[in-house]
Amino acid sequence: MTRVNRFNCPVLDHEYLANGDVLFYLRDAVTQLLDHQQEYTTFGLIRYFAEYFSSVKNSNHVLFREYNYIRATLHNRASFIRVFWRCYRQIGKSGDLLSTLEYRSLLQLLCPDFPLETVQRAARIVQMEVIDCLMSFSDFLYALQLQFYYQEFLNSVLLIYKDLLAGKSPNTVFVPTSTSIDQLPSVAAEDNSKENQQQDGVDSSTLAQCIDALCDKSKQSHPPRSCMREVLEQTNKVYYYNFLISLAKHESINQTIGALPSREEFLIDPEMDQDLDKLIAQISVSPGSNSSGSAVGGLKEMQRRASPRRNIHHRRKIEVESDGSTEETDSSEN
Repeated sequence: MTRVNRFNCPVLDHEYLANGDVLFYLRDAVTQLLDHQQEYTTFGLIRYFAEYFSSVKNSNHVLFREYNYIRATLHNRASFIRVFWRCYRQIGKSGDLLSTLEYRSLLQLLCPDFPLETVQRAARIVQMEVIDCLMSFSDFLYALQLQFYYQEFLNSVLLIYKDLLAGKSPNTVFVPTSTSIDQLPSVAAEDNSKENQQQDGVDSSTLAQCIDALCDKSKQSHPPRSCMREVLEQTNKVYYYNFLISLAKHESINQTIGALPSREEFLIDPEMDQDLDKLIAQISVSPGSNSSGSAVGGLKEMQRRASPRRNIHHRRKIEVESDGSTEETDSSEN
């Protein structure tokens, strides 16, 4: 959600509402209220709306929501990326390498209908020529952040890249529309023609020119132009996924999105580390107790504290799902 200070900026009311996506969140709050009217009667309307917008402000509102909701605004997208990082940071800390489908399973624990195609496109940024190789958590997450946050813009760049690869001149390359983007081939289809595409690249200055035109004509959110120019000026020929991996690693783009820490601080989360230390201490000082039961209870408590606060309209449902999923994870690890 765009940070707009209503009291310090001479902004018209309708511009403020549009820039902050206020009407979108207000509609969703009312929809949730009507869908769960009986449950919220005990809370009262004032408390309900205060809880809802507090969760939006604190980026806790996307947990367990449907995909169309988490991708509806840039604030939602950044919030979801941050939630994913906080929930699974320990994977990066342990150094585990996971496959595309394993990352998709983790994403679906937070968003049940998260699409495979988005995960595959993010994975392709990391994997490049090696299909289905295992990926580190940090490499995958920075690629997912770029792909998910700037999804529409990157799809348009891919269409432009394909036109240039086919030999079209920059003057005949058109600005993609939503209809043409819908006709993009799947990642699986791209794999079939991948060998031919990798033999060539496109002229970096020509692609930069087309991207500038796209930024001028399109309203899609895009990475800072200076960052894209900086990447493209480093080489005469560029391949699409080489371009994306450079953008994914660019710290200025990461700071612009504002969801993840820098790579140097990627594994640092003092609050979560404190919870883990308490869990380890609890297990080690209780030799006479049921160790597995203590571990399960401790993990549940850590999960409650490490995960963002549950928004009010999913609280009851989430308590049940969280308990069930935690126990299943524990038993599988044993």
